[in-house]
Amino acid sequence: MQQQHFDLLLKGAMLIGVGPHHDSMARGVIGIRDKRIAWVGEEAPAGATATREMSLGGRIVSPGFINMHYHAGLNFVRGIAPDLGFAPSYTPGLPQASQLRPDEAAALSQLGALEALKAGCTTLVDSFVEADAIAAGMAELGGRLFLSPRLNDVDFAYVLAGKRRFDAERAARMLDSAEAFITRWQGSADGRVHTHLTAHAPDTCSPDFLGAIAALARRHDLKISTHLAQSQDEVDWVQARYACTPVGLLDSLGLLGVDLLAGHCIHVDENDLALIAASATQVVHIPLGNAVSGRFAPTNAMRAKAVALSLATDTMHGDMIEAMRWALAIGRIQQGCVSDDWQPADVLKMATRNGARALGMADQLGSISVGQLADLAIIDTRQAHLTPCIDALGTLVHNGTGRDVEHVIVAGELVVENHRSLRVDEAAVLARAKAATHAVWSRCEPALRPLPEAAFS
Repeated sequence: MQQQHFDLLLKGAMLIGVGPHHDSMARGVIGIRDKRIAWVGEEAPAGATATREMSLGGRIVSPGFINMHYHAGLNFVRGIAPDLGFAPSYTPGLPQASQLRPDEAAALSQLGALEALKAGCTTLVDSFVEADAIAAGMAELGGRLFLSPRLNDVDFAYVLAGKRRFDAERAARMLDSAEAFITRWQGSADGRVHTHLTAHAPDTCSPDFLGAIAALARRHDLKISTHLAQSQDEVDWVQARYACTPVGLLDSLGLLGVDLLAGHCIHVDENDLALIAASATQVVHIPLGNAVSGRFAPTNAMRAKAVALSLATDTMHGDMIEAMRWALAIGRIQQGCVSDDWQPADVLKMATRNGARALGMADQLGSISVGQLADLAIIDTRQAHLTPCIDALGTLVHNGTGRDVEHVIVAGELVVENHRSLRVDEAAVLARAKAATHAVWSRCEPALRPLPEAAFS
Protein backbone atom coordinates (compact mmCIF):
# COMPACT_ATOMS: atom_id res chain seq x y z
CA MET A 1 0.00 0.00 0.00
CA GLN A 2 1.32 3.44 -0.94
CA GLN A 3 2.27 5.58 2.04
CA GLN A 4 0.20 8.72 2.56
CA HIS A 5 1.83 12.14 2.55
CA PHE A 6 0.13 15.15 4.10
CA ASP A 7 0.84 18.83 3.84
CA LEU A 8 0.07 19.20 7.54
CA LEU A 9 -0.45 16.57 10.22
CA LEU A 10 -2.10 17.54 13.51
CA LYS A 11 -1.40 14.98 16.25
CA GLY A 12 -2.50 14.35 19.80
CA ALA A 13 -5.32 16.88 20.18
CA MET A 14 -8.82 16.46 21.57
CA LEU A 15 -11.23 16.70 18.63
CA ILE A 16 -14.80 18.04 18.68
CA GLY A 17 -17.32 18.28 15.86
CA VAL A 18 -16.03 15.13 14.16
CA GLY A 19 -17.94 13.57 11.28
CA PRO A 20 -21.63 13.79 10.38
CA HIS A 21 -22.75 13.25 14.00
CA HIS A 22 -20.35 15.85 15.44
CA ASP A 23 -18.67 13.33 17.70
CA SER A 24 -15.77 14.00 20.06
CA MET A 25 -12.45 12.17 20.26
CA ALA A 26 -10.28 12.25 23.38
CA ARG A 27 -7.16 12.05 21.23
CA GLY A 28 -7.03 12.24 17.46
CA VAL A 29 -5.03 12.91 14.34
CA ILE A 30 -6.00 15.10 11.38
CA GLY A 31 -4.17 14.91 8.07
CA ILE A 32 -4.53 17.84 5.66
CA ARG A 33 -3.73 17.70 1.97
CA ASP A 34 -4.57 20.08 -0.91
CA LYS A 35 -6.63 22.40 1.32
CA ARG A 36 -8.84 19.58 2.60
CA ILE A 37 -9.06 17.14 5.46
CA ALA A 38 -7.68 13.87 4.11
CA TRP A 39 -7.50 11.82 7.31
CA VAL A 40 -9.23 11.69 10.69
CA GLY A 41 -8.42 8.94 13.18
CA GLU A 42 -7.04 8.04 16.56
CA GLU A 43 -3.65 7.41 14.96
CA ALA A 44 -1.96 8.50 11.74
CA PRO A 45 -2.01 5.95 8.90
CA ALA A 46 0.94 3.58 9.00
CA GLY A 47 4.05 5.07 7.44
CA ALA A 48 2.46 8.47 6.84
CA THR A 49 4.75 11.43 6.22
CA ALA A 50 4.04 15.13 6.33
CA THR A 51 5.62 18.36 5.21
CA ARG A 52 4.88 19.68 8.68
CA GLU A 53 3.69 18.02 11.87
CA MET A 54 2.18 19.80 14.87
CA SER A 55 2.04 18.03 18.22
CA LEU A 56 -1.07 19.35 19.92
CA GLY A 57 -1.30 17.70 23.31
CA GLY A 58 -3.45 19.80 25.63
CA ARG A 59 -5.30 21.41 22.73
CA ILE A 60 -8.83 21.14 21.35
CA VAL A 61 -9.33 21.15 17.58
CA SER A 62 -12.77 22.36 16.48
CA PRO A 63 -14.30 23.04 13.10
CA GLY A 64 -13.73 26.71 12.35
CA PHE A 65 -16.56 28.87 13.67
CA ILE A 66 -18.98 30.37 11.17
CA ASN A 67 -20.13 33.83 12.26
CA MET A 68 -23.38 34.29 10.35
CA HIS A 69 -24.05 37.99 10.98
CA TYR A 70 -21.22 40.44 11.56
CA HIS A 71 -20.41 44.10 11.00
CA ALA A 72 -16.64 44.11 11.41
CA GLY A 73 -16.28 47.87 11.08
CA LEU A 74 -18.73 48.91 13.77
CA ASN A 75 -16.04 48.66 16.44
CA PHE A 76 -15.67 52.47 16.40
CA VAL A 77 -18.60 52.62 18.85
CA ARG A 78 -17.35 49.72 20.97
CA GLY A 79 -17.96 50.21 24.69
CA ILE A 80 -20.50 52.99 24.12
CA ALA A 81 -23.30 51.79 21.84
CA PRO A 82 -24.32 48.80 24.02
CA ASP A 83 -25.24 51.14 26.86
CA LEU A 84 -27.45 53.41 24.76
CA GLY A 85 -30.16 50.83 24.30
CA PHE A 86 -30.24 49.69 20.68
CA ALA A 87 -28.42 49.20 17.40
CA PRO A 88 -25.99 52.02 16.49
CA SER A 89 -27.74 52.89 13.22
CA TYR A 90 -30.92 53.76 15.14
CA THR A 91 -29.23 55.55 18.04
CA PRO A 92 -28.91 59.34 18.17
CA GLY A 93 -25.74 60.59 19.78
CA LEU A 94 -23.35 58.29 17.95
CA PRO A 95 -21.27 58.82 14.82
CA GLN A 96 -22.79 56.76 12.02
CA ALA A 97 -21.27 54.19 9.67
CA SER A 98 -22.52 56.30 6.76
CA GLN A 99 -20.14 59.05 7.94
CA LEU A 100 -17.06 56.88 7.47
CA ARG A 101 -14.69 57.56 4.60
CA PRO A 102 -13.62 54.55 2.49
CA ASP A 103 -10.17 54.28 4.08
CA GLU A 104 -11.68 54.54 7.57
CA ALA A 105 -14.24 51.82 6.87
CA ALA A 106 -11.43 49.64 5.48
CA ALA A 107 -9.21 50.11 8.54
CA LEU A 108 -12.00 49.42 11.01
CA SER A 109 -13.28 46.38 9.10
CA GLN A 110 -9.82 44.84 8.89
CA LEU A 111 -9.49 45.20 12.65
CA GLY A 112 -12.89 43.57 13.23
CA ALA A 113 -12.07 40.72 10.86
CA LEU A 114 -8.68 40.22 12.53
CA GLU A 115 -10.31 40.01 15.96
CA ALA A 116 -12.83 37.43 14.76
CA LEU A 117 -10.25 35.33 12.92
CA LYS A 118 -7.96 35.21 15.95
CA ALA A 119 -10.97 33.99 17.95
CA GLY A 120 -11.39 31.03 15.58
CA CYS A 121 -14.00 32.46 13.20
CA THR A 122 -12.85 31.04 9.88
CA THR A 123 -15.97 32.23 8.02
CA LEU A 124 -17.54 35.67 8.39
CA VAL A 125 -20.86 36.79 6.91
CA ASP A 126 -20.32 40.54 6.93
CA SER A 127 -22.15 43.58 5.63
CA PHE A 128 -21.07 47.18 5.93
CA VAL A 129 -20.79 50.53 4.19
CA GLU A 130 -18.06 51.10 1.59
CA ALA A 131 -18.00 47.39 0.80
CA ASP A 132 -15.67 47.80 -2.18
CA ALA A 133 -13.13 49.53 0.04
CA ILE A 134 -13.20 46.99 2.86
CA ALA A 135 -13.07 43.70 0.94
CA ALA A 136 -9.36 43.58 0.10
CA GLY A 137 -8.17 44.26 3.64
CA MET A 138 -10.48 41.68 5.14
CA ALA A 139 -9.48 39.07 2.55
CA GLU A 140 -5.78 39.78 3.17
CA LEU A 141 -6.10 38.15 6.59
CA GLY A 142 -6.77 34.74 5.02
CA GLY A 143 -10.27 34.01 6.32
CA ARG A 144 -13.32 32.91 4.39
CA LEU A 145 -15.79 35.73 3.71
CA PHE A 146 -19.37 36.28 2.58
CA LEU A 147 -19.44 40.03 1.97
CA SER A 148 -22.21 42.45 1.08
CA PRO A 149 -22.76 46.18 0.89
CA ARG A 150 -25.34 47.53 3.32
CA LEU A 151 -28.49 48.07 1.26
CA ASN A 152 -31.14 50.51 2.44
CA ASP A 153 -33.15 53.08 0.54
CA VAL A 154 -34.08 54.97 3.68
CA ASP A 155 -32.15 58.03 4.80
CA PHE A 156 -30.79 57.15 8.25
CA ALA A 157 -30.77 60.80 9.24
CA TYR A 158 -34.56 60.61 9.25
CA VAL A 159 -34.53 57.27 11.07
CA LEU A 160 -32.49 58.88 13.85
CA ALA A 161 -35.25 61.47 14.11
CA GLY A 162 -37.89 58.74 14.38
CA LYS A 163 -39.09 58.96 10.78
CA ARG A 164 -38.71 56.98 7.54
CA ARG A 165 -38.18 58.47 4.10
CA PHE A 166 -37.40 56.20 1.14
CA ASP A 167 -35.56 57.37 -1.97
CA ALA A 168 -36.09 55.56 -5.29
CA GLU A 169 -32.99 57.10 -6.86
CA ARG A 170 -30.89 55.94 -3.92
CA ALA A 171 -32.33 52.45 -4.34
CA ALA A 172 -31.38 52.35 -8.02
CA ARG A 173 -27.82 53.51 -7.28
CA MET A 174 -27.42 50.92 -4.56
CA LEU A 175 -28.65 48.08 -6.78
CA ASP A 176 -26.23 49.05 -9.55
CA SER A 177 -23.39 49.27 -7.06
CA ALA A 178 -24.32 45.91 -5.51
CA GLU A 179 -24.28 44.17 -8.88
CA ALA A 180 -20.88 45.65 -9.65
CA PHE A 181 -19.66 44.47 -6.24
CA ILE A 182 -20.82 40.93 -6.99
CA THR A 183 -19.03 40.92 -10.33
CA ARG A 184 -15.82 42.27 -8.83
CA TRP A 185 -15.50 40.13 -5.72
CA GLN A 186 -17.36 36.83 -6.13
CA GLY A 187 -14.82 33.99 -6.08
CA SER A 188 -11.81 36.22 -5.49
CA ALA A 189 -8.90 35.56 -3.10
CA ASP A 190 -8.48 32.00 -4.34
CA GLY A 191 -12.19 31.34 -3.87
CA ARG A 192 -12.32 32.48 -0.23
CA VAL A 193 -14.45 35.55 -0.95
CA HIS A 194 -18.14 35.03 -1.66
CA THR A 195 -20.83 37.65 -1.94
CA HIS A 196 -24.39 37.92 -0.70
CA LEU A 197 -26.92 40.76 -0.44
CA THR A 198 -27.96 42.49 2.77
CA ALA A 199 -31.40 44.08 2.81
CA HIS A 200 -30.87 46.07 5.96
CA ALA A 201 -34.32 45.68 7.56
CA PRO A 202 -38.05 45.80 6.78
CA ASP A 203 -38.24 49.32 8.21
CA THR A 204 -35.22 50.69 6.29
CA CYS A 205 -35.97 49.13 2.90
CA SER A 206 -39.14 49.90 0.97
CA PRO A 207 -41.19 46.96 -0.37
CA ASP A 208 -40.15 47.80 -3.94
CA PHE A 209 -36.50 47.84 -2.92
CA LEU A 210 -36.84 44.54 -1.04
CA GLY A 211 -38.37 42.98 -4.14
CA ALA A 212 -35.58 44.29 -6.31
CA ILE A 213 -32.93 42.92 -3.92
CA ALA A 214 -34.63 39.52 -4.03
CA ALA A 215 -34.65 39.56 -7.82
CA LEU A 216 -30.95 40.46 -7.94
CA ALA A 217 -30.14 37.68 -5.48
CA ARG A 218 -32.03 35.13 -7.56
CA ARG A 219 -30.26 36.28 -10.71
CA HIS A 220 -26.87 35.60 -9.13
CA ASP A 221 -27.94 32.66 -6.91
CA LEU A 222 -27.01 34.49 -3.70
CA LYS A 223 -28.16 34.42 -0.09
CA ILE A 224 -29.90 37.45 1.42
CA SER A 225 -29.16 38.68 4.95
CA THR A 226 -31.41 40.99 6.90
CA HIS A 227 -32.22 42.25 10.38
CA LEU A 228 -35.72 40.95 11.13
CA ALA A 229 -38.01 41.73 14.07
CA GLN A 230 -35.05 43.11 16.00
CA SER A 231 -37.00 45.79 17.90
CA GLN A 232 -40.52 46.56 19.01
CA ASP A 233 -40.20 49.89 17.21
CA GLU A 234 -39.62 48.03 13.92
CA VAL A 235 -42.66 45.81 14.55
CA ASP A 236 -44.87 48.77 15.45
CA TRP A 237 -43.76 50.83 12.46
CA VAL A 238 -44.28 48.00 9.97
CA GLN A 239 -47.65 47.16 11.50
CA ALA A 240 -48.80 50.77 11.23
CA ARG A 241 -47.49 51.16 7.67
CA TYR A 242 -48.34 47.78 6.12
CA ALA A 243 -50.85 46.21 8.53
CA CYS A 244 -48.69 43.16 9.13
CA THR A 245 -45.64 42.05 11.07
CA PRO A 246 -42.13 42.35 9.59
CA VAL A 247 -42.12 38.57 9.05
CA GLY A 248 -45.50 38.81 7.35
CA LEU A 249 -44.22 41.61 5.13
CA LEU A 250 -41.25 39.57 3.93
CA ASP A 251 -43.55 36.60 3.38
CA SER A 252 -45.89 38.70 1.21
CA LEU A 253 -42.90 39.82 -0.86
CA GLY A 254 -41.58 36.29 -1.35
CA LEU A 255 -38.40 36.82 0.63
CA LEU A 256 -38.91 34.14 3.27
CA GLY A 257 -37.17 30.90 2.38
CA VAL A 258 -34.03 28.83 2.66
CA ASP A 259 -31.93 31.59 1.08
CA LEU A 260 -32.88 34.20 3.70
CA LEU A 261 -30.53 34.64 6.68
CA ALA A 262 -32.72 36.45 9.20
CA GLY A 263 -30.79 38.03 12.04
CA HIS A 264 -32.27 38.51 15.54
CA CYS A 265 -35.98 37.50 15.20
CA ILE A 266 -36.67 38.67 18.74
CA HIS A 267 -40.17 40.13 18.46
CA VAL A 268 -41.99 37.30 16.69
CA ASP A 269 -45.39 35.80 17.43
CA GLU A 270 -46.77 32.30 16.85
CA ASN A 271 -47.87 33.09 13.32
CA ASP A 272 -44.45 34.54 12.51
CA LEU A 273 -42.76 31.38 13.79
CA ALA A 274 -45.09 29.22 11.71
CA LEU A 275 -44.19 31.22 8.59
CA ILE A 276 -40.47 31.02 9.35
CA ALA A 277 -40.60 27.28 9.95
CA ALA A 278 -42.76 26.48 6.92
CA SER A 279 -40.53 28.51 4.61
CA ALA A 280 -37.26 27.02 5.96
CA THR A 281 -36.00 30.55 6.60
CA GLN A 282 -32.62 30.49 8.38
CA VAL A 283 -32.72 32.32 11.73
CA VAL A 284 -29.39 33.74 12.86
CA HIS A 285 -29.36 33.85 16.66
CA ILE A 286 -27.38 36.73 18.21
CA PRO A 287 -27.60 35.94 21.93
CA LEU A 288 -25.13 38.37 23.47
CA GLY A 289 -25.93 41.26 21.14
CA ASN A 290 -29.60 40.89 22.05
CA ALA A 291 -29.04 40.32 25.76
CA VAL A 292 -27.01 43.48 26.35
CA SER A 293 -30.10 45.47 25.34
CA GLY A 294 -32.29 43.40 27.64
CA ARG A 295 -33.91 41.10 25.07
CA PHE A 296 -33.64 37.61 23.69
CA ALA A 297 -35.08 35.63 20.82
CA PRO A 298 -37.50 32.78 21.68
CA THR A 299 -35.08 30.07 20.63
CA ASN A 300 -36.87 27.35 22.58
CA ALA A 301 -40.10 28.03 20.70
CA MET A 302 -38.12 28.10 17.46
CA ARG A 303 -36.46 24.77 18.18
CA ALA A 304 -39.85 23.26 19.02
CA LYS A 305 -40.96 24.17 15.50
CA ALA A 306 -37.71 22.87 13.95
CA VAL A 307 -36.61 26.34 12.84
CA ALA A 308 -33.08 26.30 11.39
CA LEU A 309 -30.80 28.15 13.85
CA SER A 310 -27.24 29.33 13.35
CA LEU A 311 -25.14 31.70 15.46
CA ALA A 312 -23.51 35.13 15.23
CA THR A 313 -21.98 37.94 17.25
CA ASP A 314 -23.25 40.96 15.22
CA THR A 315 -21.31 44.01 16.50
CA MET A 316 -18.72 45.07 19.10
CA HIS A 317 -16.97 41.68 19.33
CA GLY A 318 -16.21 38.60 17.24
CA ASP A 319 -15.94 35.88 19.88
CA MET A 320 -18.08 32.91 18.86
CA ILE A 321 -17.05 30.88 21.91
CA GLU A 322 -18.65 33.53 24.09
CA ALA A 323 -21.67 33.53 21.77
CA MET A 324 -22.06 29.76 22.26
CA ARG A 325 -22.01 30.20 26.03
CA TRP A 326 -24.66 32.93 25.91
CA ALA A 327 -26.83 30.92 23.53
CA LEU A 328 -26.74 27.98 25.93
CA ALA A 329 -27.45 30.10 29.00
CA ILE A 330 -30.30 32.09 27.43
CA GLY A 331 -31.93 28.91 26.19
CA ARG A 332 -31.78 27.48 29.69
CA ILE A 333 -33.24 30.66 31.15
CA GLN A 334 -36.19 30.21 28.79
CA GLN A 335 -36.52 26.54 29.79
CA GLY A 336 -36.00 27.26 33.46
CA CYS A 337 -33.77 24.23 33.80
CA VAL A 338 -30.94 22.16 32.35
CA SER A 339 -32.26 19.65 29.82
CA ASP A 340 -30.82 16.84 27.75
CA ASP A 341 -31.91 18.53 24.52
CA TRP A 342 -30.01 21.80 25.10
CA GLN A 343 -26.36 21.03 25.67
CA PRO A 344 -22.93 22.30 24.53
CA ALA A 345 -23.13 20.00 21.50
CA ASP A 346 -26.21 21.89 20.30
CA VAL A 347 -24.60 25.32 20.38
CA LEU A 348 -21.42 23.99 18.74
CA LYS A 349 -23.57 22.79 15.85
CA MET A 350 -25.14 26.25 15.64
CA ALA A 351 -21.66 27.81 15.50
CA THR A 352 -20.35 25.43 12.82
CA ARG A 353 -22.46 22.87 10.96
CA ASN A 354 -25.73 24.83 10.97
CA GLY A 355 -24.01 27.90 9.58
CA ALA A 356 -22.46 25.83 6.82
CA ARG A 357 -25.89 24.46 5.94
CA ALA A 358 -27.43 27.94 5.91
CA LEU A 359 -24.74 29.09 3.48
CA GLY A 360 -25.28 26.07 1.22
CA MET A 361 -21.82 24.71 2.06
CA ALA A 362 -22.60 21.74 4.31
CA ASP A 363 -20.55 19.50 2.03
CA GLN A 364 -17.54 21.82 2.40
CA LEU A 365 -17.56 23.25 5.92
CA GLY A 366 -18.79 22.76 9.45
CA SER A 367 -17.26 19.50 10.71
CA ILE A 368 -13.99 17.65 10.97
CA SER A 369 -14.67 15.20 8.17
CA VAL A 370 -12.61 13.72 5.36
CA GLY A 371 -13.22 15.70 2.20
CA GLN A 372 -14.19 18.94 3.89
CA LEU A 373 -12.14 22.10 3.56
CA ALA A 374 -9.58 22.26 6.36
CA ASP A 375 -10.98 25.24 8.28
CA LEU A 376 -10.04 24.62 11.91
CA ALA A 377 -9.68 26.42 15.24
CA ILE A 378 -7.09 25.10 17.72
CA ILE A 379 -7.70 26.03 21.35
CA ASP A 380 -5.01 25.82 24.05
CA THR A 381 -6.42 24.30 27.25
CA ARG A 382 -3.12 24.44 29.15
CA GLN A 383 -4.34 27.35 31.26
CA ALA A 384 -5.81 27.68 34.74
CA HIS A 385 -9.36 28.48 33.59
CA LEU A 386 -9.43 25.44 31.26
CA THR A 387 -7.83 22.98 33.70
CA PRO A 388 -8.81 20.26 34.33
CA CYS A 389 -10.21 19.58 30.87
CA ILE A 390 -12.29 16.50 31.61
CA ASP A 391 -14.72 17.06 28.75
CA ALA A 392 -13.33 19.10 25.86
CA LEU A 393 -16.60 20.44 24.50
CA GLY A 394 -18.15 21.29 27.85
CA THR A 395 -14.96 22.97 29.03
CA LEU A 396 -14.73 25.05 25.86
CA VAL A 397 -18.34 26.25 25.92
CA HIS A 398 -18.54 26.96 29.65
CA ASN A 399 -15.04 28.31 30.31
CA GLY A 400 -13.32 29.20 27.05
CA THR A 401 -12.96 32.50 25.23
CA GLY A 402 -11.77 33.51 21.81
CA ARG A 403 -8.45 34.55 23.34
CA ASP A 404 -7.74 30.87 24.03
CA VAL A 405 -7.51 30.15 20.30
CA GLU A 406 -3.84 29.46 19.59
CA HIS A 407 -3.81 28.58 15.90
CA VAL A 408 -6.29 29.01 13.04
CA ILE A 409 -6.24 27.11 9.75
CA VAL A 410 -8.22 28.11 6.64
CA ALA A 411 -8.20 25.88 3.56
CA GLY A 412 -5.24 24.02 5.02
CA GLU A 413 -3.16 27.15 5.56
CA LEU A 414 -2.06 28.38 8.96
CA VAL A 415 -3.26 31.98 9.06
CA VAL A 416 -2.89 32.45 12.83
CA GLU A 417 -0.06 30.79 14.70
CA ASN A 418 0.73 31.21 18.38
CA HIS A 419 -2.06 33.80 18.67
CA ARG A 420 -0.59 36.03 15.92
CA SER A 421 -1.63 36.68 12.35
CA LEU A 422 0.83 35.32 9.81
CA ARG A 423 -0.42 37.60 7.04
CA VAL A 424 -0.57 41.14 8.43
CA ASP A 425 1.29 43.42 10.80
CA GLU A 426 -1.14 43.47 13.72
CA ALA A 427 0.30 46.64 15.26
CA ALA A 428 -0.25 48.46 11.97
CA VAL A 429 -3.85 47.19 11.77
CA LEU A 430 -4.58 48.48 15.27
CA ALA A 431 -2.92 51.83 14.58
CA ARG A 432 -4.96 52.41 11.42
CA ALA A 433 -8.20 51.52 13.21
CA LYS A 434 -7.42 53.86 16.11
CA ALA A 435 -6.69 56.68 13.69
CA ALA A 436 -9.96 56.04 11.84
CA THR A 437 -11.93 56.03 15.10
CA HIS A 438 -10.31 59.28 16.19
CA ALA A 439 -11.15 60.85 12.83
CA VAL A 440 -14.83 59.91 12.80
CA TRP A 441 -15.38 60.96 16.42
CA SER A 442 -13.53 64.23 15.77
CA ARG A 443 -16.00 65.10 13.03
CA CYS A 444 -18.90 64.87 15.49
CA GLU A 445 -20.41 67.82 17.22
CA PRO A 446 -18.41 68.73 20.37
CA ALA A 447 -21.17 67.34 22.58
CA LEU A 448 -20.69 63.93 20.97
CA ARG A 449 -16.98 63.59 21.78
CA PRO A 450 -16.93 61.63 25.04
CA LEU A 451 -13.66 59.80 24.49
CA PRO A 452 -10.37 61.07 25.84
CA GLU A 453 -7.48 61.54 23.44
CA ALA A 454 -5.63 58.77 25.26
CA ALA A 455 -8.13 56.23 23.91
CA PHE A 456 -6.53 56.55 20.48
CA SER A 457 -2.86 56.51 21.50
